[in-house]
Amino acid sequence: MKRKLLLSLIGAGLTLGAPLTLAATLNVGISGDPASLDPARVTGGVWEEDVLRDIFEGLVAIDAQGQIIPGVATNWETSEDGKTYTFHLREDARWSDGEPVTAEDFVFALRYQVDPKTASNYAHRLYPVVNAQKINAGEAELDSLGVESRDDGHTLVIHLTEPAAYFLKTLVLPFGYPIPEHVVKDKGERWSRPDNIVVNGAFKPVRWVSNSQLDTVKNPEFHDADSVSLDGVNYYPVEDKNAGISRFRAGELDILRDFPAARYQWLEEQIPDAVQITPSLGSYYYVFNLREGSPVADKRVREALSLAIRRDVISEKLLDGAVTPSHSLVPEGVNDYTPAAQPGLEDDMDTRLNRARELLKEAGFGPDKPLDLTLRYNSGDEHQRIAVAVAAMWKPLGVNVEMRNSEANVHYSELMQGDFQVARAAWISSYDDAQNFLQLLSAETNNYGDYQNADYSQLIQQSDRELDSDQRRDMMQRAEAMALADYPLAPIYTYAARNLVSPEIEGWDNNALDMHASRWISVDGDR
Repeated sequence: MKRKLLLSLIGAGLTLGAPLTLAATLNVGISGDPASLDPARVTGGVWEEDVLRDIFEGLVAIDAQGQIIPGVATNWETSEDGKTYTFHLREDARWSDGEPVTAEDFVFALRYQVDPKTASNYAHRLYPVVNAQKINAGEAELDSLGVESRDDGHTLVIHLTEPAAYFLKTLVLPFGYPIPEHVVKDKGERWSRPDNIVVNGAFKPVRWVSNSQLDTVKNPEFHDADSVSLDGVNYYPVEDKNAGISRFRAGELDILRDFPAARYQWLEEQIPDAVQITPSLGSYYYVFNLREGSPVADKRVREALSLAIRRDVISEKLLDGAVTPSHSLVPEGVNDYTPAAQPGLEDDMDTRLNRARELLKEAGFGPDKPLDLTLRYNSGDEHQRIAVAVAAMWKPLGVNVEMRNSEANVHYSELMQGDFQVARAAWISSYDDAQNFLQLLSAETNNYGDYQNADYSQLIQQSDRELDSDQRRDMMQRAEAMALADYPLAPIYTYAARNLVSPEIEGWDNNALDMHASRWISVDGDR
């Protein structure tokens, strides 16, 4: 597929008769509209991280290969007991308004994240930090958080209550981004609107039409601006991925983040040079609402529903072999970890269906007394096809399914509020550690089904503190096996990162985290 990338005119203040400057602007189709551009007010969606990764930079960053590299911090040290991190900040870090980025901005940002008034979905990520959980619960003052600025704002120190082996890796997430205190104090909650926002990343937002388009331009104050080839990135929410494919082929998009697995073989035949697919650290699953009054609060019902799902049919028939059937929460491919398997899924299908019928009968359901369920999923052809298929798999058990769909940010908001019975969910890891998946069943915000198991939570907490890698791995594996036996969710498949990328793009490297900051991307050839 050979075509010119779209040319955009960048540069306010051009006058008639002045020479025109054509600049390359990357057009990216993302999976949904960000809930906000404030790092503390996003839902945690991959599409939001795609945007925020381009406009902010934390203490550490991610290179084109998905590896952690210095960000605002040039280097750092960890104390022998694993409880203190000391970050040394670069001298040339600047906000887009020219003000210096200091350790005070990070102190402000981390306090802002755990402030209960903010209601950040990322607050639990900071619970390892001294007093973070108490502050978030309203039991301690903001200034008691274990973070401090030293050396006139050139050094940031973070104190943990106990060691957390995964902590440094998590700082690539939005909760680790600085927030400009001087702008927040001036503009309040309106600080993150495009007409007010001040950022420290490679690109700066300039226009946002909700659910349509978010435009950014290169940030000349970014410390590595000279190495950034693009003059801007425009993001287009594309929840209808088939429409996204059409827009890509028409030249409207240079990159389409994620395409339907069912279109994989067709795309390989039509535009093979644009298809980028690689194994990734992501799990697609159905989560059950375990709260009182929910029809799936009964473990027998949850087990029956999970046993009846034909994962091989979904992966091979519906999704064209572009994904791998999954029996676990943690996907294959996570470093130094062997996932556990949900009990019963290793049996043949007849055995599983007989067991499912027995379980539902014990729970008081069957063909003569059907189980009525609502199944939520976020908009998209692939999610709909899977939901229809799963409903058909449950039908012979006497299960009637009412389907409800909504846009991604609305869908996940409803999940976090517990407004569902069974719902499609997914987790794409932003760091290579099993803990990032296992925390989904103990965290306060992403534990959608409200799974409660004291033994599980204790094992996870112990593994977080354990510095011996072998013992830590054993604890996490035991915890996963314990949780899966309670059937709080039904794993369906392990993701493969699927993207359409123009052959004219350079600097795109497939990686297991499927993270691609636009600062590394350039365009081959004459624009």
